[in-house]
Amino acid sequence: MKLIGLTGGIGCGKTTVLEVFESLGVPCFIADKHASEYYRDSSFLEKIRSIFGDKVFDNQGNVDKKAIAAIVFSDHTKLEELNAIIHPRVMDDFRQWASTQNAPYVIFESAIIFEYGLERHLDAIIAVYLEKEERMRRIENRDKVGRDAIEARMRNQLSAESKMDRADFVILNYEGNPRLRQVKHVDQWLRSSYMNN
Repeated sequence: MKLIGLTGGIGCGKTTVLEVFESLGVPCFIADKHASEYYRDSSFLEKIRSIFGDKVFDNQGNVDKKAIAAIVFSDHTKLEELNAIIHPRVMDDFRQWASTQNAPYVIFESAIIFEYGLERHLDAIIAVYLEKEERMRRIENRDKVGRDAIEARMRNQLSAESKMDRADFVILNYEGNPRLRQVKHVDQWLRSSYMNN
């Protein structure tokens, strides 16, 4: 079984592309979804408290993820500290999950594969690409946030062009573009030519 990464900048439509792979029967692991479960683990919460203090907890002791997001999008050191406690655990969970799958390949989806060197754990990378202005428009409509906030998020990621340059496969995710055809092409390659190498 091959371990394939799927990445792309915020707002590029990774989720939509991932849904197409899933419709083709490809098992997909969404890193953020699994990481969100860690916030129910008391030992993980203690690590969060040691990084951010009490200010990111509400009166019931629950983590305010928006408060954390506000901090890390403007403080790169805090972002690094947060990722240092999340990524090793996510990769361990991914490897364990992958070992239970029965498929030629599985997909690990994360926006920050290249930023944290996670590609070294993977056999190939698929990048989803969309130019910046369209991504900005989508995020403004989806998250109801201003352009300054979006720019701050984007600064914590490699440019979409850098991700595209470093990837093995690229999906161009424009409206009206043949997304299904592109995904099927990559899927067929991964199931045949790539697997035989």
